[in-house]
Amino acid sequence: MDISTPSTAPKYSSSPIMMNPNPNSAAPTTVSAISSTPSRYENQKRRDWNTFCQYLRNHKPPLSFPRCNGTHVLEFLCYLDQFGKTKVHHQTCQFFGHPKPPALCPCPLRQAWGSLDALIGRLRAAYEAHGGKPEENPFGARAVRIYLREVRDFQAKSRGVSYTKKRKRTSKQTEGNNGTTTS
Repeated sequence: MDISTPSTAPKYSSSPIMMNPNPNSAAPTTVSAISSTPSRYENQKRRDWNTFCQYLRNHKPPLSFPRCNGTHVLEFLCYLDQFGKTKVHHQTCQFFGHPKPPALCPCPLRQAWGSLDALIGRLRAAYEAHGGKPEENPFGARAVRIYLREVRDFQAKSRGVSYTKKRKRTSKQTEGNNGTTTS
């Protein structure tokens, strides 16, 4: 088959952008298609926003976004738990507190705290990007922050993982740890 036949030749809606071969000419050589590509974060933020809006539309009764509050955000987070992949042991489970249990157990799979925290961060940014006022942002509601803290603490206990912040070393501590002994 001949690759120059009209059926296989690419069809452009406009002329293709060509780079200017002469570097001394004043003609523009930038390609706008490259700079307009959204980042991975922006794509994820858009998908998360669309998912939340779909959740509001499917809510019984359907909710308009101006009527949405922190309680609806909490319902959304609980709804997402059914799609989670993180094993969260009940307090009565024999593997409660073990990071890598040796056997299976019937405890539920839930969304990981880190995933929920990142999701809320993206949704907070998306809310403001869609014209919402920061002080009215339902994703920054006190109830949502408390819920995330409780999820983090319970998952840490359940899985035997510590989420404590690491302290930064001061310059004096690093100087003392260079291998020399001080007396």
